[in-house]
Amino acid sequence: MSDPNSIKVAAFYQFTTLPDYRELREPLRAFCAGIELKGSVLLAQEGINGTLAGAPAAIDALAHELANGDMFGGRLHNLELKFSAAEAMPFGRLKVRLKKEIVTLGDTAADPTRQVGTYVDASEWNALISAPDMLLLDTRNAFEVAMGTFEGAVDPGIRSFGQFKDFAAVELDPAKHRRIAMFCTGGIRCEKASAHLLARGFTEVYHLKGGILKYLEEVPEAQSRWRGECFVFDERVALGHGLQESRLQESGLRERNKDATRDE
Repeated sequence: MSDPNSIKVAAFYQFTTLPDYRELREPLRAFCAGIELKGSVLLAQEGINGTLAGAPAAIDALAHELANGDMFGGRLHNLELKFSAAEAMPFGRLKVRLKKEIVTLGDTAADPTRQVGTYVDASEWNALISAPDMLLLDTRNAFEVAMGTFEGAVDPGIRSFGQFKDFAAVELDPAKHRRIAMFCTGGIRCEKASAHLLARGFTEVYHLKGGILKYLEEVPEAQSRWRGECFVFDERVALGHGLQESRLQESGLRERNKDATRDE
């Protein structure tokens, strides 16, 4: 078995205006290839979304370049960035792709650069979702929810995040659901989902800052309201408390993971 500290994984995103995103693709790809990173990065006019893995020093160099380097010119200074470890390289290759959206919802009114819900830190999440009038909403797809979720959370029963707006149109009512708390893997889907609900007239919308991964990293298992494991879109399949790799070795899960829609 490889040294568990030999591979460092960075998951990151930021909604920010990148009108030159097409021109950024090759410099970013070349930079990542030059330091032997593997994984996937999405670039769009609305921002960046990616997960990359490599040697710890290489991931640190990437984090510095994104936030402070000349490539993005300081536009990623609010980058949401989380680190974890892998026992072996969790990606087979490097991909930098251009997209219409960095997470696909298909609602032009949902613009996280204009408005998003209220961020809630992991340390304050348990208290928030304990409120009796709070609707707790999982924004992930049904396969992810089946592997793990928070106690009492509503499963929208969607196959991909693009169906969330259809679920909201049928099942959510601003007059009835006055307080909504939502969560997702790393936080990015909740940015879009909360922007969508605010545009539809919902007024009190909260979301877990840094997503489930930040919660599992910071909240002790003894105090946790999370049950199960958190699906991730790489060869690790799922992570548990402390961001420890899952021991789910069933080939079916690993094969299905390869075909999963990368919403984050």
